[in-house]
Amino acid sequence: MRVLVVAEGKHERGTGSSRGALDILVRRLLDNDPDIVLDRLANSNIHASHGRGKGCQKKAVRWMLEAAKREADAVVLLVDEDGNDERRREIDEAQASDLAAISRALGVAIRSFDAWMLADEQALSGVLGTTVQRQPDVESIRNPKAVCMSLLSDSHSSLTQTEVYSGVSEEVDLSTLAERCPRGFAPFATRVRAL
Repeated sequence: MRVLVVAEGKHERGTGSSRGALDILVRRLLDNDPDIVLDRLANSNIHASHGRGKGCQKKAVRWMLEAAKREADAVVLLVDEDGNDERRREIDEAQASDLAAISRALGVAIRSFDAWMLADEQALSGVLGTTVQRQPDVESIRNPKAVCMSLLSDSHSSLTQTEVYSGVSEEVDLSTLAERCPRGFAPFATRVRAL
């Protein structure tokens, strides 16, 4: 299965020799060793689809069309909510759209992808090599990226943030992640597994 995975941030996509955290999560959810091609949401060669819908919905539809053009079997796209409640509705409308005939798993990380990294304190502790306390409701943390950066800094680990996210994605208990991120990861995981 060839899957085009589209994400916003470098931590999701990976950098250099570090595999992206979203790549790892998608592979774990699909459990069939897919052929994954990564791209960034802000690719300047991909423009929002014209027609009905709002910005995020149009962008998702355009990526569905692009995946079909690239002869992918499916597209996985993840955006951060970033405090914009409309993004979930727009992504849900794109998921249900009939404008492109390609399998898709579209999702919105509440508030951002970084919150997913905070959901399983055991995985995070193992990667950072220090004890990390259970974080409060991770989907309500105002700035989860700052919390992640602070935990990394306090750990004195030599890992980069991308490496930490990749490591946590390898180790995170997926059921814990779905339970702690019920509005973002849980529906996204259901859509990915349905591919």
